[in-house]
Amino acid sequence: MKEEVKKIVDAMSQRFVSHPWHGVEVGEKSPAIVNAYIEIIPSDAIKYEIDKASGHLMVDRPQKLSNHMPCLYGFVPKTYCDTRVAQYSCEKTGRNDITGDGDPLDICVLSERSFNHANILCEAKVIGGMRMLDGGEADDKIIAVLKSDQAYGDINDISEMPKMVIDRVRHFFLTYKDLDGGAKNVEITHVYGKEEAFEVINRSREDYDAKYGNVNENLVNELLAALK
Repeated sequence: MKEEVKKIVDAMSQRFVSHPWHGVEVGEKSPAIVNAYIEIIPSDAIKYEIDKASGHLMVDRPQKLSNHMPCLYGFVPKTYCDTRVAQYSCEKTGRNDITGDGDPLDICVLSERSFNHANILCEAKVIGGMRMLDGGEADDKIIAVLKSDQAYGDINDISEMPKMVIDRVRHFFLTYKDLDGGAKNVEITHVYGKEEAFEVINRSREDYDAKYGNVNENLVNELLAALK
């Protein structure tokens, strides 16, 4: 019975659009190369954000400042920032009051190409990250380059990226809440290389598994319980 139900669940997943957070895999080569779901592109004057319940891309608010997102921005599927990610931030900062922000892990994808719209998936090569704290919550930003990008595709670590490119990303996240008075609660304690980024990704995957488990397996078990 269980194998039959599993086949039905697998068939359903092939006939319907998957939830970008729960239904898309991190990627077979994770943490070096991950799938990234893109919510915002640099030309957007609107801040979009995934609706966690439905998986639809929702309008969060108009951008209040003239500076725009300097890269493709979104999250890594099947990740979650909770106790393990927070503990790593505590270890690296020497603090003991950091908590996870309860969101999927954010990712910034650098590319020399222009994109017309968000709500897309791309493969991203991880080169580092930024240890961002927002109101005392771990809100790491993984930094990656678009796989096979003609300008950035050969970069393997954030230390190889031109400093101004990283400074632009860093400046955006330190200032984008200025009009809300929230910038004073945002800090970036470290810009780190790919090895630390790999650890953050792995911990966020562990946090996800602890919170949600295997989504398809859970569905199979729920259906079996309902059929009893």
